[in-house]
Amino acid sequence: MKICIVGAGAIGGLFAGWLGSRIPAGEIELTALARGDTLAALKRDGLQVDSDGTTRRVELRASADPAELGLQDLVIVAVKGPALAAVAPAVRQLLHPDTMVLVAMNGVPWWFFDGLGGECDGLHLQSVDAGDVVRNAIPIRHVIGCVVHASSAAPAPARVHHVMGNGLVIGEPRGGMSSRVEGLAALLTRAGFAVTASDRIQRDIWFKLWGNMTMNPVSALTGATADLVLDDPLVRDFCRAVMIEANTIGGRIGLPIDQTPQQRHEVTRKLGAFKTSMLQDVEAGRPLEIDALVGSVKEIGDHLKLATPHLDSLLGLVRLMARVRGLA
Repeated sequence: MKICIVGAGAIGGLFAGWLGSRIPAGEIELTALARGDTLAALKRDGLQVDSDGTTRRVELRASADPAELGLQDLVIVAVKGPALAAVAPAVRQLLHPDTMVLVAMNGVPWWFFDGLGGECDGLHLQSVDAGDVVRNAIPIRHVIGCVVHASSAAPAPARVHHVMGNGLVIGEPRGGMSSRVEGLAALLTRAGFAVTASDRIQRDIWFKLWGNMTMNPVSALTGATADLVLDDPLVRDFCRAVMIEANTIGGRIGLPIDQTPQQRHEVTRKLGAFKTSMLQDVEAGRPLEIDALVGSVKEIGDHLKLATPHLDSLLGLVRLMARVRGLA
């Protein structure tokens, strides 16, 4: 099975590291589409994966040229949202008619409303895919949705440190179960992930987003770890107000959440004093995933003609901060 990782950072590197070290080499051919320092490090040192108290070196063929890597059976896309439009044409070159594209990214994806039904059925989200660039490059028939419940970091190019968690939820964008999802779940389970096959992956995406869409931007704005965000009653109440607005949107699109903001905060608090991915991006000077996590939700609310004043304030503040810091 030919498998290509697109975006060999913290999450993509974890996929590559676990697949490359836990699946026999005779069963898979592992490659990575990379560039810059990451490409140079992969070619020089391979992929270094810190997990379970040990460091493993995983050899894989890496190139900036998709033609050099050839057609793939599975492409795992794990880039940050702002980079997706740039890499989508390269992903297109990796696809044969039956290639699966596992989209392991944060936030609302470009295909979210394909087949979901309801008031937003077929809505093309310009906040995450302006001009349908990604949609045209990666046809929906190839896509498998993915929600990652694992945390890892990339302290250096081509080096990945697993922090906690190993959960994955995967599913067909149009709902239901399929043999290809079941087969992929079996492979990823062998690689060490705890995989759940979902019959409505949008529900799982929305549920994760519901917590991330406040913690991520608020931590990026303030520089605070999650515990400090929750410790401040005014900030916590603001997050709660945003979550209530988002849950109203979720109810309208058929994805209601049977949990209160306080219950979600209690789950987040158990994770301790962690830095969100967006705060890590601020500290590293990387572009922020604002549109996938916040802008997309506002776009949906606007389409439904729902007022979202707290969400609007959050989006405006984090967007302005990103522009001032050159992270937009």
